[in-house]
Amino acid sequence: MERNGLESRTRDRKVGLWIGGISFFFLASFFLAPALVESGTIGELSGRANMLDFHKENDQNFTWTELNAYSAAIYAFGDLNCHNKHERSWSINGNQMPVCVRDVGIFAGLALAGFIYSRRGVNRWTIRDTFLSILPDERLQPIYSSNRRTLAFVAIGIICVVPMAVDGFTQLLTDRESTAFLRLVTGAPFGFVLGLFFAAAYSARPNKFSEPGQVLLPGNVRFQRPPQEEE
Repeated sequence: MERNGLESRTRDRKVGLWIGGISFFFLASFFLAPALVESGTIGELSGRANMLDFHKENDQNFTWTELNAYSAAIYAFGDLNCHNKHERSWSINGNQMPVCVRDVGIFAGLALAGFIYSRRGVNRWTIRDTFLSILPDERLQPIYSSNRRTLAFVAIGIICVVPMAVDGFTQLLTDRESTAFLRLVTGAPFGFVLGLFFAAAYSARPNKFSEPGQVLLPGNVRFQRPPQEEE
């Protein structure tokens, strides 16, 4: 029997591997795509997020439609999802990468979260409890005994999201310019908590249990159905 009271965690493992695998594919591709293009093909870019800027001729002398199929697909993904600002991006093989440094950190966090969830995560009925399941049960016992699960869930989210929000908004609202290191180390925690949330959302399935009391929780805590009101 698994830590959550079910006989198997096959689905949880698959969910984590899918999230980790897809995220790692993109992460690796961000480095491979410019390496597979002739050096100097992609110069200093400057685009807009959530817009296609380089799919046709433009004043920056670069269109991803002229690249090999693999690199074109990755640069198209970056074109649509990232601002592609040169001063916030790395270069590989003399070519600017498809996404900025912060997005590299985000996808590294997503991949790490997926792989960790594939090893540790279990379906525990709710998204919140499934999310927390990657932590050792002995560490979670005080949290469950005092019913501070929601507080722990929110606190982890804030800790992982706020650094990136502060770094990003201070750039937007002031003349401050962040560094590549800060973008990387603030993007990774955001990607990590986002990956864990996705894994928990896809794994939390109450219908896998016959009743709430079947769910094993840290500290011998049990879910209970609220008493039905008398008519």
